[in-house]
Amino acid sequence: MAGLALTLGLAPFGLVVGMAAEAKGLSLLETLLMSGLVYAGTAQLVALELWTDPAPILAATLAALVINLRMAPMGAALAPVLDRLQGLRLWGTLAVLVDNSFALTVAEMRAGRRDAAFLLGASLAMWVCWMATCTIGQVFGASLRLPAGHPVFFASVAALMSILVPLWRGRSDLLPWGVAGVLALAAHGLGLGQPWPVLAGALGGAAAGAVRDMRRR
Repeated sequence: MAGLALTLGLAPFGLVVGMAAEAKGLSLLETLLMSGLVYAGTAQLVALELWTDPAPILAATLAALVINLRMAPMGAALAPVLDRLQGLRLWGTLAVLVDNSFALTVAEMRAGRRDAAFLLGASLAMWVCWMATCTIGQVFGASLRLPAGHPVFFASVAALMSILVPLWRGRSDLLPWGVAGVLALAAHGLGLGQPWPVLAGALGGAAAGAVRDMRRR
């Protein structure tokens, strides 16, 4: 239920990915395979921006790899939950990890609950909604195509911002959050396209948080 509630705000993001895939000439099966296996909206959009004929397999793969490197520190932060898992349970849970289920699980951990099933359940609920919205976007791509900057696109940004609320722990979070924001804006201001702003913010914020925690110890 927690995953579904948050995913409602991310539905427009899935529609955009589906419409972008349709505009690039991908079939419904190809769109579903990409959405189901990659399961990362930003990486999918970056790959679609690079898409030409013939498809730049290496370039798209490298772009998706770089932009998803932020998952490494996220997985490490969930160690108190994931360390109880092994084999297929561990790697299967990591395979469906996304930013939103990460945020929900961190909030659960801070409340004293460390149930890996919550992480898996939230991620799978979001996966189902993601597949559904990508399908709708691809099937009705031509009729649903909206101009850039349409207000509906802010829904995904608002949903991502809302997951920050349960993660905020007070003034101690200002340093890593501020570093992440400044680096991302700086990369964007320098004209660097995706994935560099996201990657700079993610790795810079994680490093600042690690330095803060080391000083505390």
